[in-house]
Amino acid sequence: MTTTSEPTHTLEPALSVRQVLTLERVLAGEPEVVAGAGQLDRPVRWVHVAEAPDVGVMLTGGEMVLTTGVLLAGDEDKQAEYIRSLHRAEAAAVVLGLGRAFPTPPDVMRRAAERCGLPMVVLHRPFPFAELTEEVQCRLVRRKFAAVSLSEAVRTALTGLITAGAPLQRLLDEVASHSACPVVVTNLAHRVLATAGERPAVDDVLRDWERISRQAGGSQGDGWIRAALDGRGERWGQIVLCGYRGDTATGRLLADRAAEALVLHRMLGGNSAHTWEEQSAQSLLTDLVSGVVPARQLLPRARAAGLPVNRRTFVPLVVRDVEPDQLDRVLRMVGLSGLVAELAEGAVAVLLSLARDQDASVLTANFAARVHSEAVRTVVAAADPRTAWDDVPTGLREAQHVADAVADSSAVLDLPAVVRLRDVHLRGLVRLLRDDPHVQAFAERELDGLLCAADEDMLSVLRTYLATGRNKSRTAQLHHVSRPALYRRLEAIQTRLGVDLDDFEQAASVHIALLAHDAQQA
Repeated sequence: MTTTSEPTHTLEPALSVRQVLTLERVLAGEPEVVAGAGQLDRPVRWVHVAEAPDVGVMLTGGEMVLTTGVLLAGDEDKQAEYIRSLHRAEAAAVVLGLGRAFPTPPDVMRRAAERCGLPMVVLHRPFPFAELTEEVQCRLVRRKFAAVSLSEAVRTALTGLITAGAPLQRLLDEVASHSACPVVVTNLAHRVLATAGERPAVDDVLRDWERISRQAGGSQGDGWIRAALDGRGERWGQIVLCGYRGDTATGRLLADRAAEALVLHRMLGGNSAHTWEEQSAQSLLTDLVSGVVPARQLLPRARAAGLPVNRRTFVPLVVRDVEPDQLDRVLRMVGLSGLVAELAEGAVAVLLSLARDQDASVLTANFAARVHSEAVRTVVAAADPRTAWDDVPTGLREAQHVADAVADSSAVLDLPAVVRLRDVHLRGLVRLLRDDPHVQAFAERELDGLLCAADEDMLSVLRTYLATGRNKSRTAQLHHVSRPALYRRLEAIQTRLGVDLDDFEQAASVHIALLAHDAQQA
């Protein structure tokens, strides 16, 4: 994730009533808040000078109205209606300049403003309204211009990334760099598909995602800004800026630009929301297997991705030679919760999450049986169940080791439906030692007669012969040759290697060397 402590563009925040009252020109008029003091954080969209009693019909909301009240003096009904009219028009505040019309704050207007919750400010010293109007309007125009500039900068940056074929994560990192807050993409079920931002901040957001995602920012308050992800008449997710510190209007602009880019990215890349779910699962499981990020830190991501993690039993699996979407379908068919992701070419990780009272062995066997019915020539490798989340990475690495150990000879080995560490025997040990220089030198020395000739056919026959326990009939059948033809090949192999394969110790030595060679090639 990208570190994003500060926005790349500094925007002047929206002016609130409180901020307007702190401007130097306003302070010269000795402002006093006489009503609606609890509403001073209302944003000021514009400043409007108006004396007419029916000013409300000329407003559209968010204006700070400046008046001397000259047309209201002596008529309390008009004074009260003036305030009510501003309230109905959703004005931000009213500022009354004291003077000839009102030497002191009028009680009728003050009480009406208090009832309506409309901030009312009086100026005790003469004040040229034109100066306040100019000051506030200039600031508001600058802010709007900066927001538009930011919007275009974000659009340009994201479009450039899409054109260059950047992945989803790169786009989200760019959005996070502009927003300086965690960015989360979810599907319609609030399941997290991708995130960006400072890792500690993202983890804080994800820690209780299921609850806060449905409650926080329902009205886009508290900096939670949402934008729908939809295209071609179908809505399939949303992007959320979590805790955006700038003004809401600019946040919405950022979220909208980001949503546009993500929809375009999906359409141009032929991606689907399901593919993003796969990417999310792949990122999580890859981080778990690698051990680069402690498992405890990945727990919020797992929970936010929809994996049940409280009081669960986890079964780490690695399945070879099957597509992730096939395993997703099997999970749904057997009614199990889990994550599926491709770890490497030909190897797909599956992390099952079971209730503590469920029989992990039986359910794992049922899952494996269904997988074998979907893909006959496949290997389902499993680690022992884990009840602690911190033990999951070790389990995934164990399952991966088991799957890799039998990958090259699965077609000739009599493997159980679920292969475990105890089933790989010597293959597992040799694979663990494959990087040892002594083992590498041993393999080269034992197989030199075949490796120098680069005879893959001879190696294949030797591999099958040894894997089947030196069963000549089975080997001939698997290689589609007659037994006499096989005998001639075996004789040639023994001559090149200078060994007698009928001798158990010599055959075992060659077998170990071949296992080491295959492990090194893998």
